[in-house]
Amino acid sequence: MEFLHSQIGVLPLNRVVRIATRKSPLALWQAEHVAEKLRAAHPGLETQLFPMTTRGDKLLDAPLAKVGGKGLFVKELEQSLLEDRADLAVHSMKDVPVELPESLHIGALLEREDPRDAFVSHRFARLADLPPDAVVGTSSLRRQCQIRLFLPGSRWVNLRGNVNTRLAKLHAEECDAIILAAAGLQRLGLGHDITEILSPDISLPAIGQGVLGVECRRDDTWTNELLGAIHHPETAIVTAAERAMNERLQGGCQVPIAGYAERLEQNLRLKGLVATPDGSTMLRCEQIASASGAHELGIAVAEDLLSQGADRILRELGLR
Repeated sequence: MEFLHSQIGVLPLNRVVRIATRKSPLALWQAEHVAEKLRAAHPGLETQLFPMTTRGDKLLDAPLAKVGGKGLFVKELEQSLLEDRADLAVHSMKDVPVELPESLHIGALLEREDPRDAFVSHRFARLADLPPDAVVGTSSLRRQCQIRLFLPGSRWVNLRGNVNTRLAKLHAEECDAIILAAAGLQRLGLGHDITEILSPDISLPAIGQGVLGVECRRDDTWTNELLGAIHHPETAIVTAAERAMNERLQGGCQVPIAGYAERLEQNLRLKGLVATPDGSTMLRCEQIASASGAHELGIAVAEDLLSQGADRILRELGLR
């Protein structure tokens, strides 16, 4: 029998790590990426993917804000953990609600990929080149309200489905351009399709964008020990600040919320945004604090946004 030497002793490697994942090409790539990291860290370890279709994958005809939010992409995967049909589940952290089932937690965060948004177009080289009445594809209220500052006359096409489905709509000329997460395109080897990477000053990223999270049972010592070898502490720091901000705001997909934290040597800078769905009101805050106080920084930015009027926006949308 093979063994894993860990911080708490010696663990047997005679178990296959069962990995729950969505069925989309990007989700499968992400799950296999986690599996490869685990196998590299623990030679001899066996992994097996269990692809699933989530409710969010089925409801493609309506914006996420109207059908329950991004949490729809994780519930079935979490249920497989709770029922011990899987040992871990791989998520894009931007899809993970701030509240998890009590017996589950994020056991590891992988090093962050590019967190920025990508502008993709076959006809225009830059976002700034789009005509005033351009048709832009995205299902994200966060992206829509920020881009409207530059294109107030633009029209928006609800864009759901996997990355290839969204690119196909662009190829079919249903849109002049689409906005996607740069990380997803890069992970699928489609970085060549990116026309322009949008600065966070133009489109502040979603909370947790570009970060892969691995969820598991809190009391599963064996799996938690395995995940410790692939956890990226620096990514955990910036993610903690962003998610703390969102947790304090108690926001959801019904309201545009963005948050982006980055390291500045020993400090951490967090930029936050809350807007009305139509973009008519846009509140921003930027603060810097010690990297050791990531959670407190997230709370401070949220409090500032609430004092500016985010509380009213959230209340009017029935979120507070």
